[in-house]
Amino acid sequence: MVLTELELLHFRNLVAQELKFPPEGAAIVGDNAQGKTNLLEAVYYLETFRSFRGAADQELATFSKPVFRVEARMVGGRARSVAAAFDNANRRKKVTVDGTEAAPLSSALGNLAAVVFSPADVELIGGGPARRRRFMDVVLSLNAAGYVTALQRYRKALSQRNAALKRGSSRAQVAAWDQSLCESGALVTAARRGWAVSSRDGFGDYYGIVSGGGKARLEYRSRLADRCEGDAGDLEAGLRALLEDAWPQDERLRTTSVGPHRDELLISVDDGTGEVSARSYGSGGQRRSAALALRLVEAATIRRARAVEPLLLLDDAFAELDDHRSAQIMGLIASESTGQVIVTAPKRSDIDAFRGRLPEWNIRGGRVEA
Repeated sequence: MVLTELELLHFRNLVAQELKFPPEGAAIVGDNAQGKTNLLEAVYYLETFRSFRGAADQELATFSKPVFRVEARMVGGRARSVAAAFDNANRRKKVTVDGTEAAPLSSALGNLAAVVFSPADVELIGGGPARRRRFMDVVLSLNAAGYVTALQRYRKALSQRNAALKRGSSRAQVAAWDQSLCESGALVTAARRGWAVSSRDGFGDYYGIVSGGGKARLEYRSRLADRCEGDAGDLEAGLRALLEDAWPQDERLRTTSVGPHRDELLISVDDGTGEVSARSYGSGGQRRSAALALRLVEAATIRRARAVEPLLLLDDAFAELDDHRSAQIMGLIASESTGQVIVTAPKRSDIDAFRGRLPEWNIRGGRVEA
């Protein structure tokens, strides 16, 4: 998939403009607060229809403007164009693919096949389990058929079950949601476990290269998956049994205490004395290396699942690394990917590894100039 054109209207501080991207991508240089990250945010918004920085849709429009709109045109992918607009007045989001409104919106996910690398990715490792669950959910929603539907069903059933528990409803009333919860939860768990197993070796290899020889391990931890090694049918029965065992605790705490919403993607690193939790004991460098390895695994997942080269969005991703390590990682990305790369940096020296490969653009005051 190659991004050929990007049209912007009232997105963050970016001026209204239409950009034409070459097949190889571009290196965009500009001082801080000029719009570099906003530009990558606009591109990635068309992959997931959410800000990768966690901003609400109403925060993305240029100040005092009632609506924003972004549109991408591509070649080599599932669609020729994808557009998204949000109207602050009525809080309505409209997404179109090849000119036709997407219904449901989830049917339009993943058309850009994009992966974004950001300095904030270190929180994937240092943050709580919810961050890593969300990472898995995004990767699988974009790349595993049926996952987003199963996840939505699970979340709905979980919300209804928890509401019943909070009301102090009877066991029978609470259990009315167990069938949907168990069916969808089994599918979510099976997909997560399968992805983690298939990604384990790649993660370790990437970490070794990124860290300069270090060792790390990725492991999906789930009470349900640990209890049941079988298929989705076995997992469904296993979750039902876990809910049965947990009823006294759920009734007391008035919340559902078992299920995929409690699972964890564990990242461990070797600190020289043995394997330790990257979140609790990893150094800053180890956490950054693990986060980069996770993003490289995400890119590999796209290649495997969609049979396309991902669009790599590198947002000053190596700012806190030394020159040698930055060059090593950029060299790895260049050797791994034959696809399009859009990289941002505050100064020209930060993109040395892409000199001669990517045309250099400048950004100032929200305007990009080739």
